[in-house]
Amino acid sequence: MPTGVLLHDPALLERRDLLDGILAAATLSIEIARLRVEVRLQLAEVHASRARIVEAGYEERRRLERDVHDGVQQRLVSLGMRIRRLQRSLPREAGILRPALDQIVGEVGSAIADLRQIAAGVRPARLDDGLAAALQDLARVSPIPVKVETPIGRVAPSVEAAAYFVACEALTNAVKHASATKVALRAVRENGALHVSVSDDGVGGAVARRGSGLAGLHDRVAAHGGTLEIL
Repeated sequence: MPTGVLLHDPALLERRDLLDGILAAATLSIEIARLRVEVRLQLAEVHASRARIVEAGYEERRRLERDVHDGVQQRLVSLGMRIRRLQRSLPREAGILRPALDQIVGEVGSAIADLRQIAAGVRPARLDDGLAAALQDLARVSPIPVKVETPIGRVAPSVEAAAYFVACEALTNAVKHASATKVALRAVRENGALHVSVSDDGVGGAVARRGSGLAGLHDRVAAHGGTLEIL
């Protein structure tokens, strides 16, 4: 878009004030163009930096999930097995200890279950098999029927994790707040982009309030250059 028109008139050469004005306008236009380029470069760096932070966070969650599974969880499983072996080796006259040992083993089992839930919240191990498999598992444990459509291949692991948590939060809202009786979950790739939609027959009215799970999903999706729409 042109910023001005310059007409040559020899008589104006003696008008120093006009020449100074033209020079100032040209200088301003050049400076504006330079600033626009600088802003675009800074925005590109912000997006790249955000992507690096997201990827680093994803790798840290994977490391934590492995540590929980291979470390504390395995030690608790081993402890439970040792208590069971001890329980079976007790003499008959020590039977009074069996109820207490049963309770201890039960508490160990509860701790293992809690750890598995924590690890799943950090990053579901099922995502190792892809987003489609993880969403199918999510539908199977849902308290209401979920129709799943996932004709997708693999995408970036951090994107799969973000999409999974979007589906989790949407399904939770449908059950807890929308009084839905059925849900449709769809994940497809269109024009190279991943599209995830969750619809239900509930009352609706979800709002992404500050500090809510939906607001957190906005940030998670935006970090991957995506958008989250709540209808």
